[in-house]
Amino acid sequence: MQIQINTDRNIEGHEALATHVSGVVEGALSRFSDHITRVEVHLSDEDSDKKGSTRDMRCMMEARLEGRQPIAVTHQAATLDQAVDGAAGKLTRLIESTVGKLHDQKIRRTDPPPPGSKLPGE
Repeated sequence: MQIQINTDRNIEGHEALATHVSGVVEGALSRFSDHITRVEVHLSDEDSDKKGSTRDMRCMMEARLEGRQPIAVTHQAATLDQAVDGAAGKLTRLIESTVGKLHDQKIRRTDPPPPGSKLPGE
């Protein structure tokens, strides 16, 4: 699973931040690593010019699952850590749901009966 981290011009994208964010993402999504090819993380400070805003840090995470369209979530919070943790939690739940639905579809899918066979009770 490849993790790509992007920051806006208001957030200093230093190595410690990248290490922390990668650790959170890997920890939250490790059990799905066989299904995920890449996770993109976008960090931004929505109200960098305004002081006193309580939910101005934004984290958007997009996961690319094998054979599926990308899925994305967003979380806003007072700090970057809270925004990353919130987005990781949302993405985990969304992937659980998506992978669970795929699993359910495989279980329900059955091959049609061979030609000429009778259905039970006929």
